[in-house]
Amino acid sequence: MAKSRALGTTLKVNSKAVGGLTTINGIEISAETVDLTALDNATGYREKEPGFKDAGEVTVSGYLDGSDQGQDEMYTLLNSGATTTCNIVFPAKIGKTWTFTAGVSRFVTGAGLEGGVTFEATLLVSGQPVLAASASE
Repeated sequence: MAKSRALGTTLKVNSKAVGGLTTINGIEISAETVDLTALDNATGYREKEPGFKDAGEVTVSGYLDGSDQGQDEMYTLLNSGATTTCNIVFPAKIGKTWTFTAGVSRFVTGAGLEGGVTFEATLLVSGQPVLAASASE
């Protein structure tokens, strides 16, 4: 595989492609810090280990499309409070896909005089996301 432009990257929510996207931000995995420094520590340095990991959230933005099933699915998930399988599929040249479970915590629309009608959404990642080779299409 090789480096690639982002053009062609897609987001699928519950197997439905989300159209009109201009930005997909995420996944960002971080680990809590567990301090294991004991009172009898003689080095003067803290002893630490990584704790629970958090995959954070995925934020997306784009142009609102009244007939897009993926955008509709995100709004439905926000209202239901359910979680579902999501995928960020990078271009074939990259050959990788993120697969994760998420619920939608935010859906915002906007309209301005000089631009199109936009939307933004936030997906809360639950559990461990997996970055793996994309399936051949």
